Amino acid sequence: MDPVTKKREYRDDYDEKTLYIPGPTEVRDDVIEAMAEPMFGHRMDRMTDLYTTIVEDTKEFLGTDHEVVILTGSGTEFWEATTLNLVDEHVLVPTCGAFSERYANVAERLGKDVDRLEYEWGEAVKPEDVREAIESADAKYDMVAGVLNESSTGVRNPVEEIGDVIAEYPDTYFAVDAVSSLGGDYVDIDGHGIDVIFASSQKAFAMPPGLAICVVSDDAYDREVEKGDSSWYGGFRRTIDYYDRKGQTHSTPAIPIMLAYRKQMKRMLAEGHRARDERHREMMEYVHDWAGEHFAMFPEEGYESQTVACIENTRGIDVAATIEEVSEEYDMAFSNGYGDIGEETFRIGHMGEHTVESVTELTDAIEDVAGL
Repeated sequence: MDPVTKKREYRDDYDEKTLYIPGPTEVRDDVIEAMAEPMFGHRMDRMTDLYTTIVEDTKEFLGTDHEVVILTGSGTEFWEATTLNLVDEHVLVPTCGAFSERYANVAERLGKDVDRLEYEWGEAVKPEDVREAIESADAKYDMVAGVLNESSTGVRNPVEEIGDVIAEYPDTYFAVDAVSSLGGDYVDIDGHGIDVIFASSQKAFAMPPGLAICVVSDDAYDREVEKGDSSWYGGFRRTIDYYDRKGQTHSTPAIPIMLAYRKQMKRMLAEGHRARDERHREMMEYVHDWAGEHFAMFPEEGYESQTVACIENTRGIDVAATIEEVSEEYDMAFSNGYGDIGEETFRIGHMGEHTVESVTELTDAIEDVAGL
């Protein structure tokens, strides 16, 4: 088979763009600079100091008593790991966009029996529907696999209420993909029956890409032990037991990114989880007001994402051309819609270290280019 892609040499003269995409997002200079420390071994005491710092700081920031695992990789590594660690046969996946559909697809590729609770793109998952699906199923579900922030549609699913429902079924575990929102949208993890929740470093954490962050309850850990087989790389017992014994990761990690993580997490702790949540809420409200004045919001009302705005293109602007011109004229990058709604919508990532003031700079640029 002939390759389609040809080599395109990486250069040294690219224009820098301010990122308002659904991730990666902007990273502070001092966080980037933290990656330039001299290299050290991943089995040295220095690594134990680094890894225990970022793990325990993450627990403190998220306000959880559960275990925290931080591994090199994409957050979506835990699509596979949660399925392998918690599911014998049956899994329920509420689907309402591209990423929840992918979660279901991963479980099918791993040989699991997947039932989808399907919603139209733009709609949110409803707790009462999850209850009905569990009650009416022919077999017990080992896991419900949900997405907190469906960044393809800008929907924020009510995982707290869904978790409260699933908690009534103690043999069914709840795993939550919070890749594009954790760190910018407060979640009471321990208080709502969430067994596993995972994210990526390059989204609302405002760190370089390359780390997956996962919070694991004792019940989820015990379930994997009882089940007997699990993911090798993302196994809860393997990662957590190694941390308890050594204070390190079981495999060689991306040390420079963990140095950046340490720097940024200290800033997140100083700001505080609630304050960070409020800052993201203010950005969300600003973008929603702006969209209401010029366009319309795509998600179901009352279920809008706190980190990614999906805006309906009610004026019929040329989305691709507008993105290109804003990039060329203002050195700012925002996103088209996802998949089949590519020209019907566009998306603004208001996450990480952005503020209302920085997001206003983007919306002003869009107004200028689109003649609003």
